[in-house]
Amino acid sequence: MKILVCISKTADTTAKIAFTPDQKSFLETGVQFIINPYDEWYALVRAVELKEQYPDTVLHLITVGGADAEPILRKALAIGGDAAFRVDLQPISIEQVALSIAAHVKQEGYDLIFTGKETIDYNGSGVGGYLAGLLDWPFVSLATRFDYNGQTATVEREIEGGREICEASLPLVVSCQKGMAEQRIPNMRGIMAARTKPLQVLAAPPEAQQPAISIDHFALPPKKSGVHLIEPGNEEELVRLLHEEAKVI
Repeated sequence: MKILVCISKTADTTAKIAFTPDQKSFLETGVQFIINPYDEWYALVRAVELKEQYPDTVLHLITVGGADAEPILRKALAIGGDAAFRVDLQPISIEQVALSIAAHVKQEGYDLIFTGKETIDYNGSGVGGYLAGLLDWPFVSLATRFDYNGQTATVEREIEGGREICEASLPLVVSCQKGMAEQRIPNMRGIMAARTKPLQVLAAPPEAQQPAISIDHFALPPKKSGVHLIEPGNEEELVRLLHEEAKVI
């Protein structure tokens, strides 16, 4: 089995968000970047577990981004990947990311692709489905469990009010969320081995180089207003405030 895990570079959750003077891009100065947690804790670790279960498995990692994304790929290799690929492109849309990864998949050939359910920066959740559509593969989103018996994959996912269990043959794309696996921390042996594992830089395919969208500007959400405390039993005042100030009724 050949597995590809999609890795994203995201800002640490403690980072202070700011934008460039033209408000068209995120200001990265002084920001600590990490592997997107859904990619690392759930997608990557479950892939490593499958590799341990099936020793003949080949596990590759891929990201779409600049050279500054290579440290997170090295960390992912330390957790358990065999080789990594970086598509040399600074994308502004999920379309560019999906097109870049799809071109690599068509060239290399994979049986299973894992993504995180979303990135913690833009929360788009679109790459997995877009990628599956480009490849014409089945797609299961928001998976909390993945099992494989050598022929059929059984995937459990959350739905409104319960859970859904799907069965599918490979090839398959799965987006992963909490429950899929438990977090792993790279050990010293993995860190040392990651230094010599192959990391190949790929040119972006022509179809991914020109985004179909443009960014007008970014803006921070408005600051929260003050809190009104209403005495118990003063329902009329509560209704008035909801109607006149909050304007929600």
